[in-house]
Amino acid sequence: MKIGLIKEGKVPPDRRVPFTPKQLSYLSELYKDSFSFYVESSPFRCFSDEEYIQEGIEVVGDISFCDLLMGVKEVPVSQLIPDKTYMFFSHTIKEQAHNRKLLQAVLEKNITLMDYEVLKDEKGNRTVAFGHWAGIVGAYNGLWAYGKKSGLFELKRAMDCFDKEELDQELVKVQLPPIKIVVTGTGRVGKGVVEILEHVGIRQVDAKELLLQYFEEPVFTVLSTHDYYRRKTDGGYEREEFYSSPDKYESHFLKYAEVSDILMAASYWDPRAPNLFKLKDISSEDFSISVIADITCDINGSIPTTVKSSSILNPIYDIERDTFEVLPAFGKQTSISVMAIDNLPTELPRNASEDFGNQLIHQLIPELLKEESKVLDKATIAKEGDLTIEFIFLKDYVNSPED
Repeated sequence: MKIGLIKEGKVPPDRRVPFTPKQLSYLSELYKDSFSFYVESSPFRCFSDEEYIQEGIEVVGDISFCDLLMGVKEVPVSQLIPDKTYMFFSHTIKEQAHNRKLLQAVLEKNITLMDYEVLKDEKGNRTVAFGHWAGIVGAYNGLWAYGKKSGLFELKRAMDCFDKEELDQELVKVQLPPIKIVVTGTGRVGKGVVEILEHVGIRQVDAKELLLQYFEEPVFTVLSTHDYYRRKTDGGYEREEFYSSPDKYESHFLKYAEVSDILMAASYWDPRAPNLFKLKDISSEDFSISVIADITCDINGSIPTTVKSSSILNPIYDIERDTFEVLPAFGKQTSISVMAIDNLPTELPRNASEDFGNQLIHQLIPELLKEESKVLDKATIAKEGDLTIEFIFLKDYVNSPED
């Protein structure tokens, strides 16, 4: 099988890669009888063409001879090669309107499309993701924003750090007063957030301590859904019921907003679940949060102040507390500063790519060696010009008229 790493075509181009040069060298030697690897020349990657060449990987101008074409972000419709097999994050399985044309083109061009997002183990858990690095960069950006807003310290932007080692060195500059930071989410993203906060030396406390105690040092707590959601009828909480019927619950988050200075949102949100708070709540004098790092970046979702995504070049916008108007970054001292970048791992592309490539080596490559793979079958959205059984639910999405 000839496997090709495609040049990222989305604008602005993503700098991440599925495999690093050393990983492709390792795979080429280990599976020399099964796979050969090629890289499409690109000036944008975090790893240069020369770095791949130095590891003995052939860099080519035309990748169309390969059997499997691997990228990271969505491939522009004009760049899709008919009758090929692709693997990338297509962002179509939640019926994202802006990618309808992409899936339509995949079907029209008889392309087999596999999506990293639906590579799962037997228990249904995702096996490859960039979530941990989203948490790391998101937490760093949250601290960067607080430093800017307060004027207490100045950090280099994450995107200007060569790698995580340099980012860690920057964190030495963080000097925080005795503030309280609330983190939502205990998964990969949340663990990435905690890694950064612990590296800075911020102490973790439990939720009740955060609510009830005064501290002479900065502290943070990590909330699970049972900490801030309760059943409407009796105030109770049952995990299985919440995840199957979140509409039966209401948010009890405001008590944390009244004592905290920074919110780092790293929890998956079901659109059926209530928002953490209402937009009108931020106009209250009791709402103490001044910086929100919305790492999940659900527009008009769990965090009502996330009215749009921000970008790596313009990472912050402010929300005015009384009019809810969008202001320039740090426009008013009293406004809430929001970081809502939707491609955070791109800011540390070398580390994020290496981690992702290791996941692919352990979770994807063994499946490619099998004559039949249930894992790959379930991760295949389109094949032979039609949606697969697993994704037949996307039929109306594909056939619906343009928005």
